Amino acid sequence: MRTGLGFDIHRFVENRKFFLGGVHIPFEKGLLGHSDGDVLLHSLADALLGAMGKPDIGFFFPDTDEGIKEIESSKILGRALQILKDENCSIENVDIVIICEKPKLLPFYETIKKSLSGMLRVDTERIGLKAKTFEGLGEIGRGETCACMVSVLIEKR
Repeated sequence: MRTGLGFDIHRFVENRKFFLGGVHIPFEKGLLGHSDGDVLLHSLADALLGAMGKPDIGFFFPDTDEGIKEIESSKILGRALQILKDENCSIENVDIVIICEKPKLLPFYETIKKSLSGMLRVDTERIGLKAKTFEGLGEIGRGETCACMVSVLIEKR
């Protein structure tokens, strides 16, 4: 058994869609990034890669590569999942904390968990999902950014 921890943060900007866990969340802004800015999928990919002792997603998808500009974050996660498969590992559980002031994410929990379940090919019961605010403190608290932390447990077969 091995654990991994992933973290990501992106700034909200105008004229972009907001994605979390591969799900479009209706909101007035989206997250700035070289990809679609899905902090949940980025954190998840990093957690999986870390559990296997691999470099982070920036190694595999550098922001200097214009050929992958606007890439869907599901493709980034897909690369981590292929490495997981190649290493003969399986996902035991995933625990996620999304940190942002708005929008309220509770109405989207089940949709996000179903999306992740499909991508990861694990039951939704193996996915913990929570959202927290920063109580008005700092950039996150002012609603300028969205962050995510993910912990994973994998097993090497």
